[in-house]
Amino acid sequence: MSISSSHPTAGKSISLLRLDERSTGFKTGAVIVGTLFLALSSQIEVPMVPVPVTMQTFAVTLVGALFGARLGALTVLAWLGEAMLGLPVLAGGAGGIVHFTGPTAGYLAAFPVMAAMVGFLAGRGWDAHRPLLAFASMLAANALCLLMGAAWLSSLIGVEKAITFGVTPFFLGAILKSALGAASLVALHRASSKARRS
Repeated sequence: MSISSSHPTAGKSISLLRLDERSTGFKTGAVIVGTLFLALSSQIEVPMVPVPVTMQTFAVTLVGALFGARLGALTVLAWLGEAMLGLPVLAGGAGGIVHFTGPTAGYLAAFPVMAAMVGFLAGRGWDAHRPLLAFASMLAANALCLLMGAAWLSSLIGVEKAITFGVTPFFLGAILKSALGAASLVALHRASSKARRS
């Protein structure tokens, strides 16, 4: 069945990879691959204080769009679980429970919500067939991440500093990473369509 043969109906989220139709073993493998992708993306960073700029949000939104709301969020939660266990899967090869109580805690808490949000919207047509809507969904998810991150950060350093250091520096990056995510989604869709035709 082609990806474009049907669009999801109300209450049902269908991912670009149609993972809902796959076996449990395939889904498990997808989660493992997804956590590896998230971990690798976290290593691409620009050190900043108190929160570094990374490719994490790009990876989180792309996982949501590809995997769908439920499995996308589950994949991100599995990756965060690895981090809690101390595996070096966060920015700069970091890991450990301390990162879930420090300055980055709000952003980390937002990640599974971001994946679920993008996956939900992708399952309702905000996908590779409509790149501008895919971009909008990813940008909205990034905005939500900044909001949640700043809310937590403000409890540590105050509202004004949280906005100055935890929101403003990330505006441009959020736009660029959302555009890259939408472009990647379209490219993957075209590649999969071409592979099915060959």
